[in-house]
Amino acid sequence: MRRIPGQVYVPDARGRYRPYRSLWVREGRVAGLEPGAGRGEAILPGFHDAHVHIWKIGQLLTDLLDLREVDSLEALAGLLRERDRVLPPGAWLLGRGWNEARLGGVPNRAFLDSVVPGRPVLLTRTCAHIHALNSKALALAGIGPETPSPPGGEIRHEEGLLLERAYGLVERVLPRRTVEDYRRYILAGSRYLLARGVTSALEAGADPLLLEAYRSLDQEGLLPLRVSVLAILRPDGEEVLYPLPALHRSERLVVAGVKLFADGGLSGASAAVSRPYREVGGQGVLRLKAEEILELALPAHRKGFFVATHAIGDVAIREVLAAYARLYREEPRPLRHRIEHFGLPGPKELALARSLGIWVVPQPIFLKELRENFVRYLPEVFLPWCYNLRRMEEAGLSLAFSSDAPVVREVSPVQGALAASLPLTGRGLPLMRSLFYYTRPEASGLEALRLWPGQPADLVVFSENPFTHPEEARVVRVEVDGVAVFEG
Repeated sequence: MRRIPGQVYVPDARGRYRPYRSLWVREGRVAGLEPGAGRGEAILPGFHDAHVHIWKIGQLLTDLLDLREVDSLEALAGLLRERDRVLPPGAWLLGRGWNEARLGGVPNRAFLDSVVPGRPVLLTRTCAHIHALNSKALALAGIGPETPSPPGGEIRHEEGLLLERAYGLVERVLPRRTVEDYRRYILAGSRYLLARGVTSALEAGADPLLLEAYRSLDQEGLLPLRVSVLAILRPDGEEVLYPLPALHRSERLVVAGVKLFADGGLSGASAAVSRPYREVGGQGVLRLKAEEILELALPAHRKGFFVATHAIGDVAIREVLAAYARLYREEPRPLRHRIEHFGLPGPKELALARSLGIWVVPQPIFLKELRENFVRYLPEVFLPWCYNLRRMEEAGLSLAFSSDAPVVREVSPVQGALAASLPLTGRGLPLMRSLFYYTRPEASGLEALRLWPGQPADLVVFSENPFTHPEEARVVRVEVDGVAVFEG
């Protein structure tokens, strides 16, 4: 048995943190807690990121051009020319993370043609719902001025932009990823999360090849953190469905949920909203209506999968809630479905989500990193409701917080909790409440892990107390099953 002294903070079922002076670990599980105020390093339960793209974090760390810090079109041009010089002839130049609010403009087709005319270029916006292509890439994808936009997507040929499901038209001609590529990305992304105190996470969308990579890593005992994986039901640009995977549950891997997309992203003005966006106009893209959601979700629901549907705009949220209400009414099952993001719910939507008992999974860090986009594009009437976490809590919703990285640069739950106190209008959430919502793996079909006796010893050790000195608190050690997986 091993004693870990320090300032140990363990939340109860209501999210109230209680102090202990040490915890005891035996064979990877919490054997006991010693009451009283402790001294030294602060120890908390390992955090759960309830919506993150682990493999995409790893891909950005290894293979893609990371554009999230680029703050001008001139700087972007320099990065593209530099990457162009080192790539082999004919290779695609791929990048992700641009934000027109930071760049001062959109990297459209004319811009990309002027910078890199000789090879195909595809740059994904930070939200991953809008993609910028040069003429070479459009030609290879067979996209011309007369190409019709697919259902749930939009082609803007003159600008070289593909929105939502139109991305499928170019994805089919991109270099194919292999299982080994995915394994490499998963491991790189997992190490990145662990260094920030995240010991469990939900992989927010996986095709069959990515699922195979996760299963192989799990079978070989190589998954360094606990992961729940959402299986994608329908790929972009295709009307065919992937087959439902087998339900799976082990110590480190759970496959028990499926992913749907009802609309686009709010920061890029493609989420489905009831009033036109400012500056850019339009009301976003509604990818699925209630009837379609019901049709897609019903087979998964019947087989025991929880359904997690991306819905940000108020229009999309209403469609998803209507579908879930019918799902529970027509096929009663003890499954708690989810809405991912839940960006613009009004009073009726909050009440209905509460009555259905679903999980809602917002991203507090959006209030910091994407704030400029929200203020720029949203009509004034929407600002008091945009990711208003306090209103969600006061409505009695079941909340699980997340980062949605690599949509954002910051993955740290402490930084996310600080952002939760910064709503666009009104009051935010206190730090302690927000940090609790980063410790809810049960929202993802995983075991609840709070450092209670008998539970696995998944913990994060901070240099400073994150409740009193959040900006100075640095992750110095992370353990999973009582074994150190990060030390820094």
